[in-house]
Amino acid sequence: MLRLIFLIILQSVLLVGSQTLLKIAVGIFGKFSFTWAFIAKALTTWQFFMSGVCALSAFFIWIYTLRHYDFSLAYPLLGISYIIGLFSAWLVLGEAVPLTRWIGVIIIVVGVYFTVK
Repeated sequence: MLRLIFLIILQSVLLVGSQTLLKIAVGIFGKFSFTWAFIAKALTTWQFFMSGVCALSAFFIWIYTLRHYDFSLAYPLLGISYIIGLFSAWLVLGEAVPLTRWIGVIIIVVGVYFTVK
């Protein structure tokens, strides 16, 4: 069980890292346009590249997880990614997080606990 939890946490950190880096990258890109300059800027931004690396790594961890564990146990544990995502928005992106979202995270933590219990 500890191995599964470790895999899910690692996969969730990579998924949230991917989305956080993507959020940072699109801020760097500027206004979207179908131009070669925009595409070149997107493809040469390290945050965009690392977002893809994190997403691909998370994908392979998920494939491994599905191969070795029950879907009915592994999938609900992905709720951990909501917790990590909220902390990433708050700590990395500097977003204001209202109390209602923190309460929601507590509810998710309780749900994840009952899933593995």
